[in-house]
Amino acid sequence: MADQTIINEISKRRTFAIISHPDAGKTTITEKVLLFGQAIQRAGTVKGRGSNQHAKSDWMEMEKERGISVTTSVMQFPYNNALVNLLDTPGHEDFSEDTYRTLTAVDSCLMVIDAAKGVEDRTRKLMEVTRLRTTPIVTFMNKCDRDIRDPMEVLDEVETELNIACAPITWPIGCGKEFKGVYHIHNDEAVLYKTGQGHKIQEVRTIKGLDNPELDIAIGEDLAAQLRDELELVIGASNEFDLDLFLAGELSPVYYGTALGNFGVDHVLDGLTKWAPTPLPRETEDRLIVATEENFTG
Repeated sequence: MADQTIINEISKRRTFAIISHPDAGKTTITEKVLLFGQAIQRAGTVKGRGSNQHAKSDWMEMEKERGISVTTSVMQFPYNNALVNLLDTPGHEDFSEDTYRTLTAVDSCLMVIDAAKGVEDRTRKLMEVTRLRTTPIVTFMNKCDRDIRDPMEVLDEVETELNIACAPITWPIGCGKEFKGVYHIHNDEAVLYKTGQGHKIQEVRTIKGLDNPELDIAIGEDLAAQLRDELELVIGASNEFDLDLFLAGELSPVYYGTALGNFGVDHVLDGLTKWAPTPLPRETEDRLIVATEENFTG
């Protein structure tokens, strides 16, 4: 058995990949995750040809030209006393093999869904791969600053089509031009969104308590009333978060936000570092290998 120092270091590791359908915002959220991990100081938006701004993980010329990830790249950064290893996999189906291999090396996955479109083909295929190893899944409903589908409808679609229970941790307050932020159900507080903060970490305003009159003033009485009605339904009808079910790959905590607006990404990271598993034992042809073995290398 390895000494306690090594065991402590291993317990800090969180290794995950991001899976999504092309254009759901995977590369953008990768950059924002790196921004919160202080691996970069300023996020660069993925743009079309002719722009010199590209994702930090898209390092090949083809990736820069096409605005997509072609190969898997690994980025490491500290966050919440954990050491996070992020594997940015190709989202385009032309490079599926690299993605499939990568998914056998991670301990959890972040599934990014375009909240305007819901579950798409590529996401279905990648979820089938994660099912082979019952990989824990965290879900981020992206692009809430655009006109999106009904959140309850998309939540039900994820559960039905991907065969995984969902436990909302945050809930959107409005959408599109009326997007005001999210209500963090576990923290019992509203986290308010401010536009124009996409390239840096936002200073957010929080309002504690759903019945706080400050909430009505901040987002308007009509939207506050709508939020209370929605949350009563969500909390009453949805699954509560269960750590054992999450680790078994049967339940996914769900977060809402906008990667482009750099909002809600920190909530996802908080959940990943708090709940995602440390390096898991690996089955080989001969025996089971655990990360704490003295002669383990990787």
